[in-house]
Amino acid sequence: MSSLSNLYLKKETLETLLKGVNAKNLNGIDITVSINDEVKTFEGKNGTVVQNVSAFVSQSKEERDSRKDKFYVGNGRVFWTDGNISVAEQPQGNATAKKEEVVHNDLPF
Repeated sequence: MSSLSNLYLKKETLETLLKGVNAKNLNGIDITVSINDEVKTFEGKNGTVVQNVSAFVSQSKEERDSRKDKFYVGNGRVFWTDGNISVAEQPQGNATAKKEEVVHNDLPF
């Protein structure tokens, strides 16, 4: 293990995600987690808050290339690390199945 992070998701965001999953008839949703070197600091209702972790609904290459806005689902912080994070490579020859998706334009993702 090389790091532990805390991520906070609001109830409203969870409800929006569930609505989208149900509307698109999906079994789940891919979330991308970004860990940044820079720390954002701001004053929250319980004192100073520091964050360097964000999470958003994963995007396809086409969505990234067209610069579609990300749908952020949560923020947090790394609270422990040993300084070593490894990339989890996909095994050779193990193609992932392409997901069929129904388009609903009123959903944020």
